[in-house]
Amino acid sequence: MKVYFQESQEMQQNEVKVITHPAERSKWNPIREAIGQLDTELIVIQASNNRNVMVKLSAVTAIESEERMCGVRVITGERYLLNKRLKYVEKELEDVSLVRINNQTIINIRHISNFAAASHARIQVNLTDGSSYYVSRFYIQNFRRRL
Repeated sequence: MKVYFQESQEMQQNEVKVITHPAERSKWNPIREAIGQLDTELIVIQASNNRNVMVKLSAVTAIESEERMCGVRVITGERYLLNKRLKYVEKELEDVSLVRINNQTIINIRHISNFAAASHARIQVNLTDGSSYYVSRFYIQNFRRRL
């Protein structure tokens, strides 16, 4: 397979356009996954010593709103701070593996261990680090689409 790169000012900064022959359609998902696994790093604040630390986005399990900042939880259970509001984080990190599940939380769908229906038409999501979150009714359709 030959690979060609071309740039375009008309595309957004975090967009990639892949053009293939129709016969190569079966290879789209592996290509999408390979591009999605490119690890972006997030600069967060370690609360204990107020230093900036780089965390791989694939290690992030959840990002939670905490007033004017965000709390970032990683797979090891550590928590960091991000000096941005959740709505700006959501816009910047339009990643295929991150999905907003309620007004306060964005989770990484790669770290979902299981989920089940809960009361009041919500879904309870359990992550691999043992944490549990609820998908609100407003975000259920978006959650289902992303799975």
